[in-house]
Amino acid sequence: MTSMPTDASSTSGAGNSPTSYGELRAELATLTTEAFRPELAEIDRRSTEDIARVMNGEDQTVPAAVAAHLPRIAAAIDATAERMARGGRLIYSGAGTAGRLGILDASECPPTFNTDPSEVVGLIAGGPGAMIKSVEGAEDSKELAATDLDGLKVGPNDTVVGISASGRTPYAVGAVEHARALGALTVGLSCNADSPLAAAAEHGLEIVVGPELLTGSTRLKAGTAQKLVLNMISTITMIRLGKTYGNLMVDVRASNEKLRARSRRIVALATGAADEEIEAALTATDGEVKNAILTILGAVDGPTAAGLLADSHGHLRVALQASRDAGPTA
Repeated sequence: MTSMPTDASSTSGAGNSPTSYGELRAELATLTTEAFRPELAEIDRRSTEDIARVMNGEDQTVPAAVAAHLPRIAAAIDATAERMARGGRLIYSGAGTAGRLGILDASECPPTFNTDPSEVVGLIAGGPGAMIKSVEGAEDSKELAATDLDGLKVGPNDTVVGISASGRTPYAVGAVEHARALGALTVGLSCNADSPLAAAAEHGLEIVVGPELLTGSTRLKAGTAQKLVLNMISTITMIRLGKTYGNLMVDVRASNEKLRARSRRIVALATGAADEEIEAALTATDGEVKNAILTILGAVDGPTAAGLLADSHGHLRVALQASRDAGPTA
């Protein structure tokens, strides 16, 4: 098994001393995510099925921990969507597992919601290479986080989400502090109470899931909690931006055979039209699912559908109402 440090662990560097390591050890000992569980001290002697049952039981506690913070999460999402509607970006910033989760969530947005890759961005301490191999000292640098954000020219319409299970990782804290100084909206997502990350952010989200099965292995429950919250942030923001019609992904990018088949199914579910009408609508709109739905339900031609959607900033329901108010053109 490949060993990678979690975002709560220290990466050695030239400036570290036995004294600083002692201070860091003392700090880590105060964190819920780093707590040792004596009752699991001999878990390696249990059967595989028993360990699996324990892990499964641990995982079941995560959604409840997230649910306790839904009002705060919703407020952060509404603020994010407001800025993205003005042309801003959603930027995730983290180290180790947290950084990888941010990049994973960002990378799913273009195929799912047809966003440009520059609209939802994931930054990881140490750069893209840190996705598969830890980078010495990268997570310990607030300055590196500021440099990475400056490379994106972060501004007031952007949202920066710092992600850190411990809530103390300098890269994530530095990203939030620098982004806030630049006027950006900031969100701090951690899994410990009273964290520096949450304190630095305008919206602090502290999803406390308790000690891990393996002491300090925050890729487990903490990672699951972070993944759930990031799913909410990106998905609900895209819903608010009009990237869906009901629960249909009408902005899906049909870049392979599966997605082309899904596109046709989405048009069918939205309209109830026959296959021939669906094919004609997709042909008339260059394969754009949202436009095709509008041509069918709004009885308009392809160019008119494109214009109505542009006027409604991509919100299909608004464009559909406008088409009905204007009357049929097709």
